Amino acid sequence: MTEVADNTPVIIGVGQYSERVGEPGYEALSYMDLGGRALAAAIADCASGANVAGAIDTLAAIRAFEMSRPDRAPPFGGSDNVPRSFARRVGADPARAILSTTGGQYNQKLVGEFAEDIAAGRSHCTAIVGSEAISTVLALSAKGEKPDWSEEVGGELEDRGYGLDGMLEPALFAHGASGAIPLYAIAENARRAKLGKSLDQYRRDIGELFAPFTKVAAANPHAAAPTQRSAQELATITDRNRIVAEPYARMTVARDQVNQAAAIILCSADKARELGVPQSKWVHIHAVTSATELELSQRPDLAANPASIASVERALEIAGKRMSDMAFLDFYSCFAIPVFNQCDHFGIAVDDPRGLTLTGGLPFFGGAGNNYSAHAICEAVQRVRNERGSYALVGANGGWMSKYATGIYSTDPADWSAGERLTELPKARNGAGRSTEPFGEASVESYTINHGKNGSLAVFIGRNPAGERVVGNADLSDEPTRALFEGGEPFGAKLIVTQGEGGRNIGRVG
Repeated sequence: MTEVADNTPVIIGVGQYSERVGEPGYEALSYMDLGGRALAAAIADCASGANVAGAIDTLAAIRAFEMSRPDRAPPFGGSDNVPRSFARRVGADPARAILSTTGGQYNQKLVGEFAEDIAAGRSHCTAIVGSEAISTVLALSAKGEKPDWSEEVGGELEDRGYGLDGMLEPALFAHGASGAIPLYAIAENARRAKLGKSLDQYRRDIGELFAPFTKVAAANPHAAAPTQRSAQELATITDRNRIVAEPYARMTVARDQVNQAAAIILCSADKARELGVPQSKWVHIHAVTSATELELSQRPDLAANPASIASVERALEIAGKRMSDMAFLDFYSCFAIPVFNQCDHFGIAVDDPRGLTLTGGLPFFGGAGNNYSAHAICEAVQRVRNERGSYALVGANGGWMSKYATGIYSTDPADWSAGERLTELPKARNGAGRSTEPFGEASVESYTINHGKNGSLAVFIGRNPAGERVVGNADLSDEPTRALFEGGEPFGAKLIVTQGEGGRNIGRVG
């Protein structure tokens, strides 16, 4: 390997840890214990005879899902200083402890931030750790058990807050689109409308996209659902594979019932040499870019996500590479549309021989809260180590295609002396006009029917007569309206709208 400048940031260790409820060796570990195991695995991966834990001066914890909104709290309690709880489990005592914001893009964004800190001499060794124990929480709660996972660690903590700006849209939430599934489904149906496909045809497309993901998950020891499935099985609606929100069948949405943790350790080349980390372990960070999208109801094209495309394109440009140069790809796959958007733009076939996931994807490997892409980065590091000189691209997504971060990794050295490998792109300013005033009619642009415990709810985004974006519910108690929406083709339909209980906009076919 060419001599690398002392202040060059390199990834020296990655680690993953997981357990599945009821399987041999299952310990019902807490968030903190899972994260500690992953960090210990990352330290071991460094293959250093020195005290790597003692060298960590900065440790960032990825905010767990149950800590990701101000109105929620971990049901079994948690740590008052999550990063220091992770650190304590491996004997680390970092000067700086960080709790991340919410968002699946943030772990990769932190890789870029810490790489820049290392290049500038502000840090010498950093760690990023995230964990989720949602499956264990659900299993123990179902049995009436409530262990105490609270920890009082104290110490300095840099809490970056929830970071929910641009992700909470009051009009959509008020009409029942208050979570990821219905919001992505609205975007997905907008893409379906552009393609002129029926619900059955489009579900088949999703099945063909995700069937190869299940093969990868089936071979991954950390996968939450390691079962290979056919495209037909994924697309066929059954009691077990019911519709959760049109057009999504249950098997094709992110699986949050996981017990998974991942950790990444970065340091300067000088520190890596001091610690005795073999250069065969070093992986270079060639680019990290991030971008923020307009709110869903503002997007000129409800099906499009230009911020994610711009992030990937800029990362490739910084790395001096093309998409065809990437030997390994992991596109964030909480739902089909973030993957489809990349495939559509870059002309990548769903059966591309490289594959589109390194883990098995969020519906099958598991949607490890805000930390999924840390697992993808761990896999990317191992792949490029095994195929030296190759390049891996990881696309990390947050919110409802709200934020995106792209990373490019290789064992080929990356020169950070110019300080241009980390970029945050400007937010678009071409948002569609919106109205929260009462309106009497609307034309439907996209929709979903959200199926929950309390019945079905149709949510639409459309335009009022002034051309402004509006949100409402289709009245499924009205037979013509129900038939139109359940038939899957309400696009362009004119609805007569009245204001119902709580100020909700209720639309019926005129």
